Amino acid sequence: MSNGLVIIPSYNEKENISKIIDAVFNLEVDFHVLVVDDNSPDGTAAIVKEKMKSNPNELFILERSGKLGLGTAYIAGFKWAIENSYDYIFEMDADFSHNPKDLVRLHSACSKDGFDLAVGSRYVKNGGVENWPIDRKVLSYGASLYVRMITWMNIKDPTAGFVCYKREVLETIDLDRIKFIGYAFQIEMKYNAWKLGFKLTEVPIIFVDRMEGNSKMSSNIIGEAIKGVIVMRMNQVFKSKKVGIKRPIKDLKGS
Repeated sequence: MSNGLVIIPSYNEKENISKIIDAVFNLEVDFHVLVVDDNSPDGTAAIVKEKMKSNPNELFILERSGKLGLGTAYIAGFKWAIENSYDYIFEMDADFSHNPKDLVRLHSACSKDGFDLAVGSRYVKNGGVENWPIDRKVLSYGASLYVRMITWMNIKDPTAGFVCYKREVLETIDLDRIKFIGYAFQIEMKYNAWKLGFKLTEVPIIFVDRMEGNSKMSSNIIGEAIKGVIVMRMNQVFKSKKVGIKRPIKDLKGS
């Protein structure tokens, strides 16, 4: 059985979902895939379930009632992964903006190099983006600088959604207290892991804007991220009790 699970949230991804699953299964490292579908009206879930017939032990699906947000989709997937005893849990987009081949390097960073969380990063040496207009590049890089200034977290791509977690990280963070659902969700997860003392690293990737399907970006998601960073920092400054922590890390490692 594979010890790695790739969680792929989906909403109207019929153009991409079959191809992205095949790309993951064709890697030299054995990964399983969990698709979390938010009741896509275009039939994405039906495509996944058809593929499950030939991959019953490697491909799985969680179907939700509607479009409930990226963060809640990942949390549902995280809980499923923990229940099914996967050691390495990955976040990845369905639209090939994340290259599936980079899963191998993220896995190696955690399984061989001793890191607890590996971020596929656009903003470290040898990382970058393709097919983005200049205004989006400025917005994204500016957001990363803003997050680092407010939180003091030394992660150059804190909004990145291509991530590998060791199971211990997700077991330690209280997933039921994660508040945000968009870009701020990505920041909040990394921030909690960092404050808990887990070891984070960044692995350079080239992020390619989607070629098929529609972007899920919205002004509400961006606004949530801007406000969310301030909320997280204020909680840390004014509360002696850390937020989003289920068990102290020293207790977990000693058990």
